[in-house]
Amino acid sequence: MSGRVTPARSPLIIIVSGPGGVGKGTIVDALVKRDPSLLLSRSWTTRQRRPGEREDAYVYVTRNEFEAHRDRGGFLEWTEFLGNYYGSPVPDAASGRDIVLEIEVDGAQQVKAVHPEATLIFVLPPSRDEQRRRLIGRGDPDDKVQQRLRKAEEEEPIGRALADEVVVNDDLDQTVGEMMDIITARRKAAGSP
Repeated sequence: MSGRVTPARSPLIIIVSGPGGVGKGTIVDALVKRDPSLLLSRSWTTRQRRPGEREDAYVYVTRNEFEAHRDRGGFLEWTEFLGNYYGSPVPDAASGRDIVLEIEVDGAQQVKAVHPEATLIFVLPPSRDEQRRRLIGRGDPDDKVQQRLRKAEEEEPIGRALADEVVVNDDLDQTVGEMMDIITARRKAAGSP
């Protein structure tokens, strides 16, 4: 042992973005379970929890709570989407873990503007019909399904152009494996073993 101390690298910021219904939440949960050196930054939202949605899917807050936190500079990014606020709190870099953000395209643009070194993995559904099926399956009302599908049509070209990597979520295990390969490659490029 040489006794030489290797300086710690800064945590990577991994952005997982894509339209509603592509499975971002399921993917990031699987990534964090597979790799304990990943820390999921739990987003805040003012929207109501969906029936059957886990209590820890988001930090659910009122508009006043969100706005107060935003005004104190507490968010890395935030956006208003379909009448509700969503935001990623400023992460705790002291954890030494790489940070995963599960965010919409607007938020991804904000983070990339401030942290161009962040890795943006843009996730697509295998088809628009499958995306519709997933949105309905998670309990979105018909009007929200239609809004999210229209929003996806607008966001996909932006997300593809901004992305460092694009992954189609057709099979969860394969998608998570592809994303772990991307993260491993980024860690090696940043000087991690």
